[in-house]
Amino acid sequence: MKISSVLIGCLGAVLLLNSCSVTKEADKTAKAAPDGQQDAITGRRWKLFELQGKPVPDSVNGKEPFLMLQKEDNRYSASGGCNGIGGTFTLLNNGRIKFTRGMSTMMACPDMSVETGLNDILPRANNYTLAGDTLSLNQNRMAPLARFRAVK
Repeated sequence: MKISSVLIGCLGAVLLLNSCSVTKEADKTAKAAPDGQQDAITGRRWKLFELQGKPVPDSVNGKEPFLMLQKEDNRYSASGGCNGIGGTFTLLNNGRIKFTRGMSTMMACPDMSVETGLNDILPRANNYTLAGDTLSLNQNRMAPLARFRAVK
C-alpha cells in the first residue's frame, strides 16, 4: 500500500512538471504585441469611468478608480476605490490582452461595488481597443467590460 502511494505521488509530480513545460512552450510561441502598440497603453494612468456599461464616479471612498500598465515588468496596478489590486498582463498581437491576478490589499470599505466589478472583469478581458485617449477592455466582440480615460 505504501509503495503504490509513493508511485502515485511520483506520477503526479511528473505530470505536474510536464504541464508546466508545455505551458511555457505555448507562451513562447504566442506572438508579443509590437512595441508601438505596447507604448500606446503602457506607462500611463487610466482613470476608470465606465464599468459594465454603467458610469463610475470620479471618486469612490475618496479614491480615484484607475489602472496602470507598466511595460518594463508587464505588471499592472489598479484600484476600484478601496484596495490596491495588482498582477501581471500580457499583450499579444491584434489587440489581445491577458490579465493574471496577483496580490491585493484586503481592506473593507463602505462602497465595494466598483472594486468588485473591476476584480471581476480583469480576468475576463481578452482584448482591448484604443480610441484617442479612451482605453476599452473587452471580452470577445461584446460591449466593453470597462472603459478608461488617459490621465494627463
